Amino acid sequence: MNTRAIKAIIQRDLRIITKTKGVLWPMIIVPLVMLVVVPTIILVIPAVELGIASELDELGAMIGSLPEGLRQSLASYTPEQQWIVVTVLYLLAPMYLIAPLMVASVIAADSFAGEKERKTLEALLYTPTTDLELYLAKLLSAWLPAVAIAWIGFVIYGLVVNIGGWPVMRRVFFPNLTWVLLAVWVSPAIAAFSLGVSVLVSVRVSSFQEAYQMGAIVVVLVVALMIGQLAGVLVFSPGLVAVMGAVLWAVDAVLLWVGGRSFQRGQVLARI
Repeated sequence: MNTRAIKAIIQRDLRIITKTKGVLWPMIIVPLVMLVVVPTIILVIPAVELGIASELDELGAMIGSLPEGLRQSLASYTPEQQWIVVTVLYLLAPMYLIAPLMVASVIAADSFAGEKERKTLEALLYTPTTDLELYLAKLLSAWLPAVAIAWIGFVIYGLVVNIGGWPVMRRVFFPNLTWVLLAVWVSPAIAAFSLGVSVLVSVRVSSFQEAYQMGAIVVVLVVALMIGQLAGVLVFSPGLVAVMGAVLWAVDAVLLWVGGRSFQRGQVLARI
């Protein structure tokens, strides 16, 4: 395995990412909205009088649909504290996964389709690397930034919710075990899943926009999780998150194996 060549390709791709606005801006805006703006708005609600009664009434109805164990754990909190705990620790948990998913999808879409548009893919395909080395380099150049942003976002989210929730909670309440598992176990897995799908698509289409739009379909999975939580069908718990991560890693292994087997630079060159 030519690790020097893989490292050189990764460094090259990372330099391109920082100079490509169509890739860089979604990497900044999506995590900023999901992990800073949304929790800040939610934390402000208990602090304002207008509309708080109706919000808490809706919260009470939602808590009634939650599992018995979770309802008991919320019994010691005031209604305002329940609002923060339920929304910040549970309802927003699936939303956190959108950040690594979208970042991986954007970079992976650019990894081949973007190279085709910039007319730089042909020169890259002629580099002295094997198909597997080139494929791994492209995967890592998308996966590493996605995981880094997920972990940085986890820290920023923790600061936002603990500082913003302090006037009501009066203690540091984030993270719990579920969120730690989301950050270290599930977010790398969902980033790998996203880029596995996106790279397969990106190799076969001719433009970055096509690859990005088709690859972003995987966001539907996260939306389904959010709807499931809102409906009380499922609640993120350490056990559920651990199983979710294991399933994702298993699917990742299959996707990456299929991608590695199907990636052949001769076929990619034929599509340029």
